Amino acid sequence: MRKHSVCLSLLLVALLSLTTTRTSFAQQSSGPALPYSPSLDLSSMDKSIDPCVDLYHYSCGGWQKKNAIPPDQTSWSVYGKLYQDNLVFLRGMLEQAAQPDPQRNAVTQKIGDFYAACMDEGAVEKRGASAIQPDLNAIAHIKSAKDLTLALARLQLSLSRYSGSLLFSAGSTQDPDDSEHVIADVDQGGLAMPDRDYYTKDDAKSKETRERYLQHVQKVFELLGDSPATAKQNAETVMRLETAMAKASLTRVERRDPHKLVHKMKVSDLAQLGPNFDWVAYYREMQYPDFPILNVDAPEFIKELNTLLTSESVENWKTYLRFHVANASSPYLSQKFVDENFEFYRKYLRGAKEQQPRWKRCVQYADQDLGEALGQVYVARVFSPQLKQSTLDMVKGIEDAMGQRIRALDWMSPETKQQALTKLASIRNKIGYPDKWRDYSSVNITRDDFAGNVERTHAFETRRDINKIGKPVDHGEWGISAPTVDAYFDPQMNDINFPAGVLQPPLYDPKMDDAPNYGNTGGTIGHELTHGFDDEGSQFDSHGNLKDWWTKVDRTKFDARTQCVDDQYSSYVSVEDVHINGKLTLGENVADLGGEILAYIAWKDANKDKHLQPIDGLTPEQRFFIGFAQWDCANERPEDMRMRAMTDPHSPARYRINGVVVNMPEFAEAFSCKPGQPMVKPAANVCRVW
Repeated sequence: MRKHSVCLSLLLVALLSLTTTRTSFAQQSSGPALPYSPSLDLSSMDKSIDPCVDLYHYSCGGWQKKNAIPPDQTSWSVYGKLYQDNLVFLRGMLEQAAQPDPQRNAVTQKIGDFYAACMDEGAVEKRGASAIQPDLNAIAHIKSAKDLTLALARLQLSLSRYSGSLLFSAGSTQDPDDSEHVIADVDQGGLAMPDRDYYTKDDAKSKETRERYLQHVQKVFELLGDSPATAKQNAETVMRLETAMAKASLTRVERRDPHKLVHKMKVSDLAQLGPNFDWVAYYREMQYPDFPILNVDAPEFIKELNTLLTSESVENWKTYLRFHVANASSPYLSQKFVDENFEFYRKYLRGAKEQQPRWKRCVQYADQDLGEALGQVYVARVFSPQLKQSTLDMVKGIEDAMGQRIRALDWMSPETKQQALTKLASIRNKIGYPDKWRDYSSVNITRDDFAGNVERTHAFETRRDINKIGKPVDHGEWGISAPTVDAYFDPQMNDINFPAGVLQPPLYDPKMDDAPNYGNTGGTIGHELTHGFDDEGSQFDSHGNLKDWWTKVDRTKFDARTQCVDDQYSSYVSVEDVHINGKLTLGENVADLGGEILAYIAWKDANKDKHLQPIDGLTPEQRFFIGFAQWDCANERPEDMRMRAMTDPHSPARYRINGVVVNMPEFAEAFSCKPGQPMVKPAANVCRVW
């Protein structure tokens, strides 16, 4: 994924018919308009910097000076701003839908009443923690291991999917050996800090963070009514349990190897792996359909959890559950819970100075919980069928460039090339929005029960996920909503997904020439395609099955080339004393590099019969690379960068630009860079994978 909120993007490069379509469609729509931002902005540059020394700050230095991080944000970027502009646009739609108009249809009623309930601060404040009292009562009545199993099933059903998991995570997944079918899945989980490394690292900052987390957990217990002494003791219990689970969890780097996550077995085998938990009763209580087999991603985690279920008392597990229910629900409760959640997760861990205004949070919750209902209204205003078709046409052009690149590789055998080309031809392109919208008619949404609305939407999604087990894969399903400013490649689906939310400038700029559009959006398209062939995606075949399609010699050559990328990025310092984790970020770094090479090939091919001239004193080639750099102009808080160094598979912004162009001789030629300058690698050291 191309990060910062937006991975993917629109592709279109100054197609006149597309420009006309988009303009006329927007004129038909009512409501606020999205502001215009060019894909290449001269005022964002700092020409006092030599691009051969630092392309990123040459291209983005002016932007950084003009765009301080807003106090409610943990970072600020070109795409972060686009995301915020989109929230304003969605707010106007939701406020209109929230009006009690008898003409509202079922879709606008759902999203409007959800938003109205969220914005009713008085009602939320009055209700306080009583919104989660039924869950707390269920925990209080646990007396035995059997009770724990049944209570856990109830709690997992409605706990926020976006706030962690209880003990473990479970649901459905595509069969890694038969991607056309859905099977049950059990995975590690149970932690309330962002990653297992927060519990295991011994550096001074990690120790400080654990102390601050203990204070946070204690405060949550105090908000539930515990005395300070009891709350402190309870916090230590939670930390002890979570630390044990963290130590048994796979690292993020380990999880990048899909083979390490495949352990298919029967429920009876799972029961032998973790006999202290009643798995049969759990699946019955969760109303799973009958299934012959499931996948257990992390067996060692299940073994450790099994030990903890007897070495720790039922009372300790009740303490753990009380915290997790309150912590996961805090954003939806009264202000004291909201404030404490903000203080630890956004202020301490990520550096935000202020809480986001309530309207902004409510827009995000609506998109999070009723995304395909909100998406229907959004698409009707901003995304025409003609735009969808034009987008598909442009994706096809980038795919053709990738086919050319594969055929031209000098290190890959004909046998493996044929398999790669077969996979490329099999990729599904999903553009804008689903062909069939999700049906939320069974979800009860009221204007006076915000926390209840959240619980019911979460239960709906959990039930929908479980009900997929045993059925064929739905290739029309999306993992993100249409308004999302993001995109992704799914290796098991073997598809690229470009939602309508990324179809605004500066991602797509019909006013701009081809060069920056290809550097920006063309590179992003190529980025997503390359994910199908990065260190992880390359292990899945054209059908999305985990299957080796490489010759042994070619795989060895591929691994050597990706090691070059790993070594390069591991040498970069992310923040203070923290280096980039080259193995964690390997897939994104390979995709960044491959995507930009593809974009350059496609741009040159599209303009091979044209005599392009300089614009604003910049050659077409220079505009290509500046357009590429300006997609990721950003200012980042050190706290957020530190957290992302542990959890984010993307490198920091400046390295996503400079780290790519040092491997592209075309860049050095465009700016007449000399050997020995920072943006020029010796030819023998250039990393080139795809």
